[in-house]
Amino acid sequence: MQTWYLLYCKRGQLLRAKEHLERQSVNCLTPMITLEKIVRGKRTAVSEPLFPNYLFVEFDPEEIHTTTINSTRGVSHFVRFGMHPAIVPDTVIYDLIHYQPLSVDDPQTPWPGDSVMITEGTFEGFEAIFTEPDGETRSVLLLNLLNRKVLQSIKNTDFRKL
Repeated sequence: MQTWYLLYCKRGQLLRAKEHLERQSVNCLTPMITLEKIVRGKRTAVSEPLFPNYLFVEFDPEEIHTTTINSTRGVSHFVRFGMHPAIVPDTVIYDLIHYQPLSVDDPQTPWPGDSVMITEGTFEGFEAIFTEPDGETRSVLLLNLLNRKVLQSIKNTDFRKL
């Protein structure tokens, strides 16, 4: 009988494991989300797995043995409770397939009003408030210099969120 299980994949090899398992007629599920992140100094939308390094698989253990799945390229091991691989209920899989997040924010990406620390340049070590993006690679920060509020455009790579 077809049952859903949870696999832990080797770091960075989730897609490789999924590809090799699908070649073996194993159903695979990797829920994805879209995050807005700062990548190489640019604010971009990135698609990432909802559960990094975890892959949901559906197969019949009487047709394909668990050691075959476990020895597939990119797979590290089954998630287990005791000696046996954990079975994932169908209701959980149904919810994951139909899950549509309204909006997901990367915790490291600053949004208007967030406090940031400037890590490079003339204002290194100053605390500021993120106000808005300024093009693709820069952002406008509000600094408090000599009790005056000053808006300054700074590269996205030169500050980090507190």
